[in-house]
Formats: sequence, structure tokens, C-alpha cells
Amino acid sequence: MFPLIVLAIVFILIAVRQIGNIKLQIWQVMLGGAAAALLAGSITPANALKSINADVMIFLFGIFIVGHALDESGYLSHISCRLFSRAQNVNQMILYILFGAGLASAILMNDTLAIIGTPVALLFARKHGVSPKLMLLALAFAVTIGSVFSPIGNPQNLLIAINGGIPNPFIAFLRYLFIPTILNLLAAFYLLKIFHGDHFHDNDLIHEEEPIHDRRLALLCKISIALIMILIPLKTVAIFFEWKMDLRLTHIAVIAALPVILFSPHRFRILKGIDWHTLIFFAAMFILMESVWETGYIQKLIAGTKINITSNNMIFAVSIILSQLISNVPLVALYLPILKKAGAGHAGMAALAAASTIAGNLFILGAASNVIIIQNAEKKTGDTLTFWEFGRVGIPLTLLNALIYWSYLSLLGSNY
Repeated sequence: MFPLIVLAIVFILIAVRQIGNIKLQIWQVMLGGAAAALLAGSITPANALKSINADVMIFLFGIFIVGHALDESGYLSHISCRLFSRAQNVNQMILYILFGAGLASAILMNDTLAIIGTPVALLFARKHGVSPKLMLLALAFAVTIGSVFSPIGNPQNLLIAINGGIPNPFIAFLRYLFIPTILNLLAAFYLLKIFHGDHFHDNDLIHEEEPIHDRRLALLCKISIALIMILIPLKTVAIFFEWKMDLRLTHIAVIAALPVILFSPHRFRILKGIDWHTLIFFAAMFILMESVWETGYIQKLIAGTKINITSNNMIFAVSIILSQLISNVPLVALYLPILKKAGAGHAGMAALAAASTIAGNLFILGAASNVIIIQNAEKKTGDTLTFWEFGRVGIPLTLLNALIYWSYLSLLGSNY
């Protein structure tokens, strides 16, 4: 039970973020929790090391390099200002972020958009006098909701697409999750207006082109982005046609980072400047969650229920609640084989994809992309979102998201 107590303390400290005059960062709290589990013997060092998901760590490392190079060169700000220059007011700006970052996350994966989108959101907040909290919330909700309808939009969807027994996951995800995803992006916009209406000022936005600071590095970044845009569709086609090609997301991230690592004279400065704190957070999270898993409490809780775990009602409830405790990727890794063994059909798989993903909108720890956004914001400008600032919008949004996806999937019912 000790790991569960530690997990509860971690949640409380992340919510409070301060003890006396000591201000705590998310990565420090999670690292402390992992250290406590190790020191107490709740998990062995060998199992702790084994629990760290190398694919996730390598993927983030590669994308962090590309993201930091984009920011350092000035190319990210330059191209973003050009893309968003049509937004004439805050309403349009938030819609651009929600639908632009949201739909892009379906192709480039939500964690990628969280990495490269954070400095853009903060730039627009500073230039146009918009609340950084509003911009960060819009980005966080965008990349979570937008990734739902794609089998490569996030890691948990990829697990479902590969192991869920869906013959054509790209068509299935698009057909049955696209429409409710669009509705939920609109829902996020209106909820943000309800909770942050005072930040939606009527002033016209005056856009100025941002200069490129390092043209050589910008060129390398263009090559990196081109590689991502080529390799991800290639991976999509390979899965679609069942080609025997072991092209993982980790491979794509590393290949994309190679131009910067190999050819930039500032490679060491870029490596030093990437978000190492977020990488520490993830490693610590894997260790703490594995120690919780080894208690067997979660398994007993699921096995002890006498309810139909394959029903949409239960899939949504279990996925949203347990994703807050063990994160959504481990939740899907656990729940997917249970659903398959119980004979859940495609409707169950779609429900699992939707529920485990929008669980990230409930609280900060529900999705890795939330942590990436907040850690990056704190590092770059000191702006942040507290546990309550996120949850006061996230709780009603998650309930509304769940209702929309549940209703749509129930409406399709046996036709799925």
C-alpha cells in the first residue's frame, strides 16, 4: 500500500505546488515520489530500470532536439506568425490554436505538438496581450482532443490500432471518431469562453513578422520537419498495407533530430538546452506507476467488479478514472487485452481510444502532453497552470467530451 500513499502525496503536492516558501516543480515532485518508492523497497532497482519506457524516452529526446532547434533558430516563431496572421481577434486566435494544433496532432502525435506548440502559444500571448494561461489551456485541450480520431495521434491509440483487431484502423478511427472530435474542439472553445471570458478582448490583433535568427539552423530544422512529414505518412501507408517495415515513432524522432545533431555547429548548446526536466519527470513517473502496479491493488479492483467491463459506460468510467492514477498509455496496455479476451468489438476499441485520450483533459497528470506544455512554459517564461486552474475547466470539459463521444458511439451502436 505504500506506493499508493506516495502516489496520493504526489497528487497533493502537484496540486499545491508549494510547501512554505519552497516552490515545487512537477518534475521534482514526481522524482521525489519515485525515490521514495525505491528507498522503501516497493520496487527493486532492476524493475525500476525495466519500467522506464525506452521508446517514449527516445521519442521525446529526439523531438525535444528538433523543437528546441526550431525555437533557437527563430524559424518556429517566423512560420507560426505567417500561419496565424489571418486571426483578427482573440476568438479567432483560440479557434486557430484549437483546430490547427488539434488536427495537426492527429498526424504528428500530440506530444510533438505539445513540444513545438508551447513557445508559439507563449509568443502570441506576449505579442497580443492575451492571457498565457488561456493560450496554454487551449493548446493542451487541442492536442488531447485532436489526437483522438487518428490511430497515430497518440501512443495509446497506436496500441489499439496495432493490437485491437481493427482491420483498417485509419478508416475506422476517421469514420467513427472524427465528427465527435470536431464537436469536442468546439466545446473546448465555448468552455474556455465561459471560464476565461474576460481574456477574450475585442482588440484587433496586429501581426508582425518574426525574424529568423540563425538561417543555417533554420534550414536544418526545415529538413527535420520534412523528414517527419515524409516518414509519418510512410509509416501510415506501411501499416495500412501491412508492409513488414519496422519504422517506429522512436526511429522517426531520432532520424528527424540527426540533421541538427550532425550538422549544426551549436549542437552541444541545443542538447544542453532541451527540456531535461520533463525527461526526468517521465522516467520517475514510469518508476512510481510500476511500483503502484506491483501492489496488485489496481488489478484486484478491476477483477473484483461484477459489472460488464466491455460496456461503453464502463470503458469510459474505468479509462478516465484510472488514467489519472497510472496514466493513459499503461491503462490501455492493461485494459486492451482484457477487452479483447472479453470479446469487445470495434465499438469497444473506439470507446477505449476516445476515453483514455480525453482523460487527459481532466487533470494535469492525465496526459503526458499536459506535463510537457507546463514544464516547457515554466522553463521558458515562468508561466504555469496550477492543478486547480487546469481542473476547473478540465473537469466539465472532460464530462462534456465523454458525453459527446459516448452518445455518438452509442448512436452508431451495432453498425460499428
